[in-house]
Amino acid sequence: MTQHLAAPATATTSGHRAEPAPWWRDAVIYQVYPRSFADGNGDGMGDLAGIRSRLPYLKELGVDAVWLSPFYASPQADAGYDVADYRAIDPMFGTLHDADALIRSAHALDLRIIVDLVPNHCSDQHDWFRQALREGPGSRLRERFHFRPGKGADGELPPNDWESIFGGPAWTRTANPDGTPGEWYLHLFAPEQPDFNWEHPAVQDEFRSILRFWLDLGADGFRVDVAHGLVKAPGLPDIGSGDQLKLLGNDVMPFFDQDGVHEIYRSWRRILDEYEGERVLVAEAWTPTVERTALYVRPDEMHQAFNFQYLTTNWDEKELREVIDGSLAAMRPVGAPTTWVLSNHDVTRHATRFGNPPGLGTQLREQGDRELGLRRARAATLLMLALPGSAYVYQGEELGLPDVTDLPDEVRQDPSFFRAEGQDGFRDGCRVPIPWTREGSSYGFGSGGSWLPQPAEWAELSVEAQTGVAGSTLELYRAALAARREHPGLGAGEAVTWLDAPDGVLALSREGFVCTTNTTGAPVRLPAPGALLLASAPVAVNDGFAVLPADATAWWTV
Repeated sequence: MTQHLAAPATATTSGHRAEPAPWWRDAVIYQVYPRSFADGNGDGMGDLAGIRSRLPYLKELGVDAVWLSPFYASPQADAGYDVADYRAIDPMFGTLHDADALIRSAHALDLRIIVDLVPNHCSDQHDWFRQALREGPGSRLRERFHFRPGKGADGELPPNDWESIFGGPAWTRTANPDGTPGEWYLHLFAPEQPDFNWEHPAVQDEFRSILRFWLDLGADGFRVDVAHGLVKAPGLPDIGSGDQLKLLGNDVMPFFDQDGVHEIYRSWRRILDEYEGERVLVAEAWTPTVERTALYVRPDEMHQAFNFQYLTTNWDEKELREVIDGSLAAMRPVGAPTTWVLSNHDVTRHATRFGNPPGLGTQLREQGDRELGLRRARAATLLMLALPGSAYVYQGEELGLPDVTDLPDEVRQDPSFFRAEGQDGFRDGCRVPIPWTREGSSYGFGSGGSWLPQPAEWAELSVEAQTGVAGSTLELYRAALAARREHPGLGAGEAVTWLDAPDGVLALSREGFVCTTNTTGAPVRLPAPGALLLASAPVAVNDGFAVLPADATAWWTV
């Protein structure tokens, strides 16, 4: 629905419900990448003690929950997404006592903790897999993974034509206990990450036990990694296409988004519902359409699913409006909140992405126009936080951090960087440890340097440099999150009303609130919808009209 810009629109928008809605429906959730957030012991690597020491900062920032990327015991072949023990903490991050203390400290600050769960695959150092290799073909433990004989006269060819997300075949051949060539095993990611066979009851039982372990420790929920990948098509059929390089995109694949995943999540939901405190499941599910994504958040399954369609949208008024409308429409029939996200640990930070020409993907090798990127990133953040549903913030985006695109090859650790195909392998650029102070060997990250080098210019992007500085990106985030908590027209609800606006401008209305976003490269004059609440750049208001700067968003109360 479209109305005139100057008219307040409350009749068709949804505000807070009569009874308090569950916390997760409009929560702002902050992603912590543990190795890059804060180093508590001075070894150059972030850890749980470091995170715990910085929880007051997150409370002051104004977020509702903290999502922790993996901290489990792991050989770190893929930054902890190769799990050797789901009930143990990797020594580089601390101990189980540190995890318990972190959760307790967060709860004392009214912050919730969401744990990253990795159920599609484990590490090749997991006890199950190691024993399966030792026992050889015919081992009952091999049934918990996807072991298959190879094709060809001597089994020298992979069982099918699937390719790894990180490049190369999705199969690795084993050696039998006597040293002869053996069976192949499936790994959709790195060879060090064998896929579980979710048709096996022992796998299902094990993960139900893992869920209870962390719920008993106090975790408020789980972000489920590769939630769309657990079930494979029967018979593991060939794809029959030479183009499998868009495996995380919208292609229909026999190893992603199979209908069988939904019964798994129904069983998990029943477990979470046994616990007090509104525990949640969040799906990382790459699907062909947003309508397929909505299937993961039906009332008896997960609570939220990441909206990757929004993350990959270009800075364009028509594209943004289309994906906003499509996202809200897809979630409405299942009664789930829409989620919004602009950056995470796998993609180029949006302050860099928006400074480059569109169409270059989510992993960039060039910094682009830094000033333009930051201006658009600030505007995009205010637009995101004005939308109904839940928003995700990736650590450091509140500082306006760009990607580090000039890391030397010798310091990179992304496994896909060392492969010729698959993902571009430049995820290290968004994982550089964040700066806390202007000075020090790692700008306050820790006393012993940092595992990836930080640019010198990050000193002036640090928390210290931006705190209390009017107009800084950090203070913009703090003000936006404070307003979101206080204003009934922000966050909650299921709909927006679009208002008439000049070309290139998005104008949406919620209860007592209007958001205007100028996606063009020039200032735009328009009627002021109400009293200016907050803006990503200075807005001039005179005689009932406002001049909205290029690539800027303004919030108005009406």
